[in-house]
Amino acid sequence: MCVENLRVRYGDLVAVDGVSFTAEAGTITAVLGPNGAGKTSTIEVCEGFRRASGGRVSVLGLDPAAQQRKLSERMGVMLQDGGVYPSARVADVARLFCDLYGNREQPGELLERVGLTSRSRSTWRRLSGGERQRLSLAMALAARPDVAFLDEPTSGVDVNGRTEIRSILRDLAARGCCVVIATHELDEAERVADRAVVFDHGRLLASGTLDELRGGQRQIRFRLAADVTTPDFSALDQRVGRDGEYYVIEGASAGSMASLTAFLEKYGLEPLDLRAGQTSLEDVFRRLTNGTSA
Repeated sequence: MCVENLRVRYGDLVAVDGVSFTAEAGTITAVLGPNGAGKTSTIEVCEGFRRASGGRVSVLGLDPAAQQRKLSERMGVMLQDGGVYPSARVADVARLFCDLYGNREQPGELLERVGLTSRSRSTWRRLSGGERQRLSLAMALAARPDVAFLDEPTSGVDVNGRTEIRSILRDLAARGCCVVIATHELDEAERVADRAVVFDHGRLLASGTLDELRGGQRQIRFRLAADVTTPDFSALDQRVGRDGEYYVIEGASAGSMASLTAFLEKYGLEPLDLRAGQTSLEDVFRRLTNGTSA
């Protein structure tokens, strides 16, 4: 999938302003950004459901606007909410969507894959939020798609369900599908995505692999008991910042952990939580969007 200089306008409002990025077959690309950043408008153009005001988009070598019918035969779309009659039964919905795509997938196998076999006779209105997400994912998988656009695929899903959905997404990518997920859940994106694109105010702020976005930066995060007086960290070689209840050392080196533990031991302080590793995707997101909430 290739997006070049995409522009989307709603009257005088410029929702997407000259965005360019690619999403490759066999990879999972996360589209990230605050509310109103232009994510949904961009994806709707890629799906062929909205016309661009300018630029060029190619999905599976097709023009989504001019060749939407051909694209839809090879595309899976998962909505964040809705799209199903409240009285429709789970098994009937799965059967309908499998029929629409020539039974590339079998309804029973599809429901088993998303963990809804026991709920096959239930109606949409009686499903929990997480179960509705599972059914929406099943609807997107019915096409056995070459490209899949998934909106908040793990929203409202329990811990075990999230693990199952991550496995499904990885399987999709492993067989060559181009998987594009739009999500506000940065931890989920970090767990499953190969690449990410970050939007804000209709513009693309960054695009690349997660390692490229992190820039090779490492950090140490630790937490102290609430009743401990904040120590003077100026004696440390590294600058210590604050992120809510956590203390953070950005750009940590190999010797930073040893210096920190020696400092804490000297003052009789015991960290309740101590972690070292690459800068998180959430930190990258905050830096790029200047702390705007996702």
